[in-house]
Parts: sequence; C-alpha cells; structure tokens
Amino acid sequence: MRTVGRTALILVTLLSAGLSTVACTASDRPSTLTSGASTPAAQPSASPEAQPSAVSPASGPPCSPDDFKVEGALGSKPTITVPSGCKPQDGLVVKDVEPGTGPEIKQGSTASLHYVLATFSDRQTREASWDSGKPFDLENIGQAAVIDGWNEGLIGLKQGGRRLLVVPSDKGYPQGQGSIPPGETLVFVIDAVQVSG
Repeated sequence: MRTVGRTALILVTLLSAGLSTVACTASDRPSTLTSGASTPAAQPSASPEAQPSAVSPASGPPCSPDDFKVEGALGSKPTITVPSGCKPQDGLVVKDVEPGTGPEIKQGSTASLHYVLATFSDRQTREASWDSGKPFDLENIGQAAVIDGWNEGLIGLKQGGRRLLVVPSDKGYPQGQGSIPPGETLVFVIDAVQVSG
C-alpha cells in the first residue's frame, strides 16, 4: 500500500509541475484565438503575468448597438467608443456598420479580416490587426479555432463590409486570457477584406 501511495504522490507532483509550467508560458495568440490554434508569425509574444481579477458587473440599462460609436473610413483602422452609463446586452450583438457588397461569409468560408478589439469594462483598445500591417487570415469559419463570438458573429458578413460584434464573456473568454479578465465583454470592429468559399 505504501508503494502505491508513494507512486501516486510522485505522479501528482510531476503532473502539477508540468501543468504550472504550461500555465505560465507566454501567450503568442491574438485575443480571438482559442488555446489550441496556430498563430500568425507576426503576432508578438506577451510576457507571463498574473491573471487579472474578474470584471465587476456594469450597471444601468442595457446598451443598444447604436450606443457603440465606430469611426474611420473603410480600408483604415477604425476607432471604437465604448459607451458608459449602460451595461452590455445579454447575448451576442451583431451590427453591420458598412454592409459590404462582395461574397458573404458562410459556414466553412475562408476570410482575410482586419479587426480592432476593445474591452467594455475599461473602454480601452487592446489590440488591432491594423497595427501589424496585414489582415488576420481565418479558415473554416463557423468551426475555426477562435472564440465562439467570431464563429457565430462573422456569418453573413460580406467582403468589403465592416461589422461590430459585442461578445459576452461566455462566447469570448469566460475564464479570462492574458490581460483580459474573467467575465469581460469584448467589443470588436471587423472588416472583411477578402472572402472565399
């Protein structure tokens, strides 16, 4: 019995050490990717840091999609103004800022997309594909290795269009990721540069 107990203790210790090593490695994934996805080579590595504390629930009436202001011409990096005095609506919010006229994203489509990400709780822009100078390529939309908010919210976006997505935590990062705290609502503006399939 002692040998079994000692072996189990050693195994648990080794597994714990391995998990802490994996949990502390730097993330090189953009905020839209899930943990198992490959990443574009241009994505910078983030330094390891402690997980921020959960977001406090916002108060006030629910924000309407029109409360989110998106400025900037198509083909250039937009700015997002996240409203104050209201709380995110329940569920995924999808609003076409510019409708687009090209092919439409369907289940299984491939697209090159530019995006800007802001967080609702602090109204800060977190990242943008525009900063790297090239769009983010995504295959098999609907089943892609990205957050559910993208797999659901990109369907129907047409090439040349710009879309606002307000992604609740359960369709983004319920447990948080990197500097994005648990419970955070994500606000994306996404331009469909090219769509195929």
